[in-house]
Amino acid sequence: MPDYDLITVLGPTASGKTRCAVAVAYELDTEIISADSRQVYRGMTLGTGKDLKDYTVNGKQIPYHLIDITEPGHKYNVFEYQRDFLNAYNSVKEKGKLPVLCGGTGMYIESVLKGYKLVLVPENPELRSRLSGKSLEELTIMLRKYKTLHNSTDVDTVKRAIRAIEIAEYYATDDCPRREFPPLKSLIIGLDIDRESRRRKITARLHQRLDEGMTDEVKTLLSNGIKPEELIYYGLEYKYLTLYITGQLTYKEMYDQLEIAIHQFAKRQMTWFRGMERKGFVIHWVKDAEEAIKLIEKERS
Repeated sequence: MPDYDLITVLGPTASGKTRCAVAVAYELDTEIISADSRQVYRGMTLGTGKDLKDYTVNGKQIPYHLIDITEPGHKYNVFEYQRDFLNAYNSVKEKGKLPVLCGGTGMYIESVLKGYKLVLVPENPELRSRLSGKSLEELTIMLRKYKTLHNSTDVDTVKRAIRAIEIAEYYATDDCPRREFPPLKSLIIGLDIDRESRRRKITARLHQRLDEGMTDEVKTLLSNGIKPEELIYYGLEYKYLTLYITGQLTYKEMYDQLEIAIHQFAKRQMTWFRGMERKGFVIHWVKDAEEAIKLIEKERS
């Protein structure tokens, strides 16, 4: 496609973005680069919604990158993501193909589309000590005061919020980020799903994943030596299922709290994408893959 370095397909959880991106990649005979902060982990499949079967269209496997690339327990970050994205991007471009970036982690998407090369932020024990004892709500309010790229959409535990503030504070006091990342021009496609449909899909998908063995997936991770606090750090499904398995929540409490948390997460994702639009990113909102492909065909003509 003329003028574009890649196509981006974004959207909140349960919006159908993966199927849309796969349909686009099939149409263009290309490959997908994931932009999901939790799908990087091996063995975390149902809880992160990898839906790997969706990457096959008419018997053809669509190649994907940055899924299942690191071990659970590791705290993968945007610094590593930019490095890994660039490697994947270059490998797809070397084949003469137009990469499709797909995901719901707004900070990862924005970090590569904005072209910022971030630096690895060291831990700040003094700051951590000051923040210990504060609630997630208090920490989230503090985080909003920073002008930062760090991903508040994924901050759903106290530990992640403290780390986000640590990163934000570092960028506020140090001369960074530095513009070293290659500028990329992307056609950005957003999956537009109304609130009620999204809520229904989230609830249905949660039921489905629990039926498919999501609880056993978390039990396996724990039995493989991943500490409960490490799984809780990843939030959402891993947080609440770990609390249930370790006896801190009943099944009903786990389900009810998890369902609410996923709805809140989807809302925060949409807030991030609207924020990108306010910053000047042009997002073309579509209902489905068919609309997305029509948009691409129009851009190509």
